[in-house]
Amino acid sequence: MADTPEIFRALGDPTRLRILALLRAMELSVGEVAQVLGQSQPRVSRHVKILIDSGLVERRKEGSWVFLSLGERARLDPLFGTLDAWTAIDGADPWAIADAARLAAVRADRTAAAERYFAVHAANWDEIRSLHIPESEVEAAIGRALGGGTIGRLIDIGTGTGRMLELFAPGADSAVGIDRSPEMLRLARAKLGNAGLSADLRQGDMYALPLPSESADTIIIHQVLHYAQQPAAAVAEAARLLSAGGRLVVVDFAPHEREELRTSDAHTRLGFADATMLKYMDAAGLDGRVVEHLEGGALTVTVWIGERSRRRLKAVA
Repeated sequence: MADTPEIFRALGDPTRLRILALLRAMELSVGEVAQVLGQSQPRVSRHVKILIDSGLVERRKEGSWVFLSLGERARLDPLFGTLDAWTAIDGADPWAIADAARLAAVRADRTAAAERYFAVHAANWDEIRSLHIPESEVEAAIGRALGGGTIGRLIDIGTGTGRMLELFAPGADSAVGIDRSPEMLRLARAKLGNAGLSADLRQGDMYALPLPSESADTIIIHQVLHYAQQPAAAVAEAARLLSAGGRLVVVDFAPHEREELRTSDAHTRLGFADATMLKYMDAAGLDGRVVEHLEGGALTVTVWIGERSRRRLKAVA
């Protein structure tokens, strides 16, 4: 980690201050930063490297894209407090006003691209949804599963369009969404940005999540495991992230015989029996239980929850 003089050297250029202000507003790709600043991508990359080396910015590769976000809050909060105080005295920098306008254009571009992607894929999603009860009822059941307890550090595995984050991130201490698809992450990023919600969106595999053990208090896996070749391994990997007292909420179909979903929508598993899901949870060191069966359509949706007791956490460790 950089020392204090290195941090101040990193801040000693107006372009780098502008980059920090942009990333304070939203996570951006290197190309998007260059677009807002009106500078070449190689030049922006040189500034970004200095900010990364100082610990003020972090980078994450997502397919062919590289996304930038702010570094640790403990390092950035005092800096932004000082900058805000100076702005209150001297007024907003004209560059900052212009950057904010161009940033709005980037956000609009993201939204348009997300809407085009959704338009291509929405037909299949709507067809699947028509087979079970309304999604609003499923979402209400997830809320009941979480109860009135604190959400804490939330992780949504297979976040897709970011709907679970949209619903539950406002009540969480922090929120991370993980998906294998860069297209889905771009859709989620646009959706959450328009809603004014803050979440860390990362590309990752559900069998090897890019997060440390015991880094989550609440994990949601919503309509994901029927795509999994190894659902037990996915549950075990999610359980690895849970701290003592943490909860894993799994939402998926009960067993069904809609064989056509294997070919039309790439479903690997045709639902899960309660005994099967609870076995996965038990093997992962979780105390599992069935929360609800949501019937009313050709497909039944089930909500399960697994809790990490302190005793079982020690046993796994």
